[in-house]
Amino acid sequence: MSVLFCCRCVFPSEDTDERQPLLHPKLPESEKPVSARQPRPAPTVSRSGQLVPKRVGVKDLDQRFSDVTETFNQQHESYNVMKERVISLRRTYNCNNDSTLTLTECVRKIKEEYEDSYRVTVVIKGYDFSLSVVPLRSVDEGEKSLPRLLRLAQDELRGFSQGAIAIVAAGTKLQVLIDWLLSRGERMAEQVREVAPTHQDHCRLEENLIETMQEVRRVRELSLGYCLQAREIQTEAAQIAGLA
Repeated sequence: MSVLFCCRCVFPSEDTDERQPLLHPKLPESEKPVSARQPRPAPTVSRSGQLVPKRVGVKDLDQRFSDVTETFNQQHESYNVMKERVISLRRTYNCNNDSTLTLTECVRKIKEEYEDSYRVTVVIKGYDFSLSVVPLRSVDEGEKSLPRLLRLAQDELRGFSQGAIAIVAAGTKLQVLIDWLLSRGERMAEQVREVAPTHQDHCRLEENLIETMQEVRRVRELSLGYCLQAREIQTEAAQIAGLA
Protein backbone atom coordinates (compact mmCIF):
# COMPACT_ATOMS: atom_id res chain seq x y z
CA MET A 1 0.00 0.00 0.00
CA SER A 2 1.39 3.41 -0.91
CA VAL A 3 1.98 5.95 1.82
CA LEU A 4 0.33 9.38 1.68
CA PHE A 5 1.91 12.20 3.61
CA CYS A 6 0.19 15.48 4.27
CA CYS A 7 3.18 17.75 3.86
CA ARG A 8 6.62 17.79 2.32
CA CYS A 9 8.14 20.63 4.30
CA VAL A 10 11.90 20.50 4.63
CA PHE A 11 13.63 21.84 7.71
CA PRO A 12 17.36 21.17 7.37
CA SER A 13 19.41 20.40 10.42
CA GLU A 14 22.66 18.73 11.31
CA ASP A 15 22.43 15.09 12.36
CA THR A 16 23.04 16.11 15.96
CA ASP A 17 19.89 18.25 15.88
CA GLU A 18 17.79 15.09 15.71
CA ARG A 19 18.81 14.29 19.26
CA GLN A 20 17.55 17.67 20.52
CA PRO A 21 14.03 18.54 21.80
CA LEU A 22 11.42 18.94 19.10
CA LEU A 23 10.93 22.68 19.77
CA HIS A 24 13.83 24.72 18.43
CA PRO A 25 14.82 28.36 19.02
CA LYS A 26 14.53 30.79 16.14
CA LEU A 27 17.05 29.93 13.46
CA PRO A 28 19.63 32.46 12.27
CA GLU A 29 19.42 33.67 8.67
CA SER A 30 22.05 31.18 7.47
CA GLU A 31 20.07 28.23 8.85
CA LYS A 32 16.56 29.13 7.69
CA PRO A 33 14.58 26.33 5.99
CA VAL A 34 15.32 25.80 2.33
CA SER A 35 12.72 25.25 -0.33
CA ALA A 36 11.58 21.67 -0.79
CA ARG A 37 12.13 22.16 -4.52
CA GLN A 38 15.87 22.56 -4.09
CA PRO A 39 17.82 19.34 -4.66
CA ARG A 40 19.78 18.09 -1.67
CA PRO A 41 21.47 14.83 -0.73
CA ALA A 42 19.57 12.40 1.46
CA PRO A 43 20.99 12.85 4.97
CA THR A 44 20.38 9.21 5.84
CA VAL A 45 23.27 7.96 3.70
CA SER A 46 26.73 7.86 5.23
CA ARG A 47 29.90 8.08 3.18
CA SER A 48 30.63 4.43 3.93
CA GLY A 49 27.40 3.32 2.25
CA GLN A 50 25.85 2.24 5.53
CA LEU A 51 22.39 3.20 6.73
CA VAL A 52 22.18 6.16 9.12
CA PRO A 53 18.49 6.83 9.84
CA LYS A 54 17.11 10.03 11.32
CA ARG A 55 14.73 9.95 14.25
CA VAL A 56 11.00 10.28 13.64
CA GLY A 57 9.95 10.98 17.22
CA VAL A 58 8.01 7.73 17.76
CA LYS A 59 9.86 5.48 20.20
CA ASP A 60 8.75 2.17 18.69
CA LEU A 61 9.53 3.27 15.13
CA ASP A 62 12.89 4.75 16.07
CA GLN A 63 13.80 1.44 17.73
CA ARG A 64 12.74 -0.55 14.68
CA PHE A 65 14.77 1.70 12.39
CA SER A 66 17.68 1.24 14.79
CA ASP A 67 17.30 -2.55 14.53
CA VAL A 68 17.29 -2.37 10.74
CA THR A 69 20.34 -0.11 10.84
CA GLU A 70 22.35 -2.38 13.13
CA THR A 71 21.48 -5.52 11.16
CA PHE A 72 22.15 -4.03 7.73
CA ASN A 73 25.38 -2.31 8.75
CA GLN A 74 26.69 -5.60 10.14
CA GLN A 75 25.72 -7.34 6.90
CA HIS A 76 27.31 -4.56 4.86
CA GLU A 77 30.54 -4.93 6.83
CA SER A 78 30.52 -8.73 6.40
CA TYR A 79 30.10 -8.28 2.66
CA ASN A 80 33.00 -5.83 2.43
CA VAL A 81 35.27 -8.12 4.47
CA MET A 82 34.31 -11.06 2.26
CA LYS A 83 35.22 -9.06 -0.86
CA GLU A 84 38.55 -8.06 0.65
CA ARG A 85 39.37 -11.70 1.39
CA VAL A 86 38.69 -12.91 -2.13
CA ILE A 87 40.70 -10.00 -3.55
CA SER A 88 43.59 -10.93 -1.27
CA LEU A 89 43.39 -14.57 -2.35
CA ARG A 90 43.32 -13.62 -6.02
CA ARG A 91 46.30 -11.33 -5.59
CA THR A 92 48.29 -14.01 -3.80
CA TYR A 93 47.66 -16.73 -6.40
CA ASN A 94 47.21 -14.52 -9.47
CA CYS A 95 43.64 -15.69 -10.07
CA ASN A 96 40.91 -14.12 -12.17
CA ASN A 97 40.60 -10.40 -11.54
CA ASP A 98 36.99 -9.79 -12.60
CA SER A 99 34.30 -8.40 -10.31
CA THR A 100 32.73 -11.75 -9.43
CA LEU A 101 33.25 -13.43 -6.07
CA THR A 102 34.25 -16.86 -7.35
CA LEU A 103 36.55 -19.50 -5.90
CA THR A 104 37.00 -22.14 -8.60
CA GLU A 105 40.06 -20.75 -10.39
CA CYS A 106 41.87 -19.88 -7.16
CA VAL A 107 41.29 -23.33 -5.69
CA ARG A 108 42.52 -24.91 -8.92
CA LYS A 109 45.72 -22.85 -8.85
CA ILE A 110 46.34 -23.67 -5.19
CA LYS A 111 45.96 -27.38 -5.93
CA GLU A 112 48.35 -27.16 -8.88
CA GLU A 113 50.98 -25.25 -6.94
CA TYR A 114 51.14 -27.81 -4.12
CA GLU A 115 50.16 -30.99 -5.96
CA ASP A 116 53.56 -32.61 -5.37
CA SER A 117 53.45 -32.11 -1.60
CA TYR A 118 49.85 -31.77 -0.42
CA ARG A 119 46.37 -32.98 -1.21
CA VAL A 120 44.30 -29.78 -1.22
CA THR A 121 40.50 -30.05 -1.16
CA VAL A 122 37.47 -27.98 -0.22
CA VAL A 123 35.40 -29.63 2.50
CA ILE A 124 31.82 -28.78 3.48
CA LYS A 125 30.19 -29.02 6.89
CA GLY A 126 26.67 -27.66 6.86
CA TYR A 127 26.95 -24.24 5.24
CA ASP A 128 30.56 -23.87 6.32
CA PHE A 129 33.39 -24.64 3.92
CA SER A 130 37.15 -24.72 4.39
CA LEU A 131 40.38 -25.70 2.69
CA SER A 132 41.71 -29.08 3.79
CA VAL A 133 45.44 -29.70 3.37
CA VAL A 134 46.91 -33.20 3.81
CA PRO A 135 50.63 -33.99 3.24
CA LEU A 136 51.26 -36.61 0.56
CA ARG A 137 54.30 -37.99 2.37
CA SER A 138 55.73 -38.20 5.85
CA VAL A 139 57.37 -34.95 6.85
CA ASP A 140 60.25 -34.24 9.16
CA GLU A 141 59.70 -32.37 12.41
CA GLY A 142 61.00 -29.16 10.87
CA GLU A 143 58.60 -29.41 7.91
CA LYS A 144 55.36 -29.86 9.83
CA SER A 145 54.38 -26.22 9.44
CA LEU A 146 52.49 -25.51 6.22
CA PRO A 147 53.92 -23.03 3.72
CA ARG A 148 52.95 -19.46 4.62
CA LEU A 149 50.88 -18.83 1.49
CA LEU A 150 49.03 -22.09 1.92
CA ARG A 151 48.13 -21.16 5.49
CA LEU A 152 47.03 -17.77 4.19
CA ALA A 153 44.73 -19.47 1.67
CA GLN A 154 43.17 -21.51 4.47
CA ASP A 155 42.57 -18.38 6.53
CA GLU A 156 41.05 -16.51 3.60
CA LEU A 157 38.64 -19.32 2.72
CA ARG A 158 37.66 -19.71 6.36
CA GLY A 159 36.86 -16.00 6.56
CA PHE A 160 35.11 -16.16 3.20
CA SER A 161 32.85 -18.93 4.49
CA GLN A 162 32.10 -17.18 7.77
CA GLY A 163 31.25 -14.00 5.88
CA ALA A 164 28.79 -15.81 3.61
CA ILE A 165 27.05 -17.40 6.60
CA ALA A 166 26.81 -14.06 8.42
CA ILE A 167 25.40 -12.32 5.33
CA VAL A 168 22.64 -14.89 4.83
CA ALA A 169 21.70 -14.89 8.52
CA ALA A 170 21.52 -11.09 8.63
CA GLY A 171 19.50 -11.06 5.41
CA THR A 172 16.83 -13.32 6.87
CA LYS A 173 16.46 -11.11 9.95
CA LEU A 174 16.54 -7.94 7.88
CA GLN A 175 13.74 -9.01 5.56
CA VAL A 176 11.43 -9.63 8.53
CA LEU A 177 12.20 -6.20 9.98
CA ILE A 178 11.78 -4.38 6.68
CA ASP A 179 8.60 -6.22 5.67
CA TRP A 180 7.00 -5.06 8.92
CA LEU A 181 7.93 -1.43 8.22
CA LEU A 182 6.70 -1.57 4.62
CA SER A 183 3.36 -2.96 5.77
CA ARG A 184 2.82 -0.11 8.25
CA GLY A 185 3.20 2.90 5.97
CA GLU A 186 -0.12 4.64 6.67
CA ARG A 187 0.01 3.95 10.39
CA MET A 188 3.58 5.26 10.69
CA ALA A 189 2.55 8.56 9.10
CA GLU A 190 -0.33 8.83 11.58
CA GLN A 191 1.98 8.14 14.53
CA VAL A 192 4.35 10.89 13.42
CA ARG A 193 1.45 13.34 13.16
CA GLU A 194 0.28 12.40 16.65
CA VAL A 195 3.62 13.07 18.37
CA ALA A 196 4.51 16.34 16.63
CA PRO A 197 3.60 19.33 18.86
CA THR A 198 3.75 21.90 16.04
CA HIS A 199 3.25 21.99 12.29
CA GLN A 200 6.95 22.70 11.82
CA ASP A 201 7.93 19.67 13.88
CA HIS A 202 5.39 17.56 12.03
CA CYS A 203 6.88 18.49 8.67
CA ARG A 204 10.43 17.91 9.86
CA LEU A 205 9.68 14.50 11.37
CA GLU A 206 7.58 13.52 8.37
CA GLU A 207 10.46 14.40 6.07
CA ASN A 208 12.73 12.24 8.23
CA LEU A 209 10.27 9.37 7.90
CA ILE A 210 10.07 9.74 4.12
CA GLU A 211 13.85 9.83 3.71
CA THR A 212 14.45 6.95 6.10
CA MET A 213 11.88 4.75 4.37
CA GLN A 214 13.53 5.53 1.04
CA GLU A 215 16.79 4.30 2.52
CA VAL A 216 15.08 1.23 4.00
CA ARG A 217 13.91 0.30 0.50
CA ARG A 218 17.41 0.91 -0.85
CA VAL A 219 19.11 -1.31 1.72
CA ARG A 220 16.46 -3.98 1.17
CA GLU A 221 17.60 -4.30 -2.44
CA LEU A 222 21.27 -4.22 -1.42
CA SER A 223 20.66 -6.91 1.18
CA LEU A 224 18.93 -9.16 -1.35
CA GLY A 225 21.95 -8.77 -3.63
CA TYR A 226 24.39 -9.57 -0.83
CA CYS A 227 22.43 -12.70 0.09
CA LEU A 228 22.26 -13.84 -3.52
CA GLN A 229 26.04 -13.61 -3.88
CA ALA A 230 26.64 -15.31 -0.54
CA ARG A 231 24.41 -18.25 -1.51
CA GLU A 232 26.12 -18.49 -4.90
CA ILE A 233 29.47 -18.73 -3.10
CA GLN A 234 28.16 -21.51 -0.86
CA THR A 235 26.79 -23.37 -3.89
CA GLU A 236 30.09 -23.00 -5.73
CA ALA A 237 32.03 -24.29 -2.73
CA ALA A 238 29.75 -27.33 -2.57
CA GLN A 239 30.32 -27.97 -6.27
CA ILE A 240 34.10 -27.72 -5.85
CA ALA A 241 33.95 -30.11 -2.90
CA GLY A 242 31.90 -32.57 -4.95
CA LEU A 243 34.48 -32.51 -7.73
CA ALA A 244 37.44 -32.92 -5.38
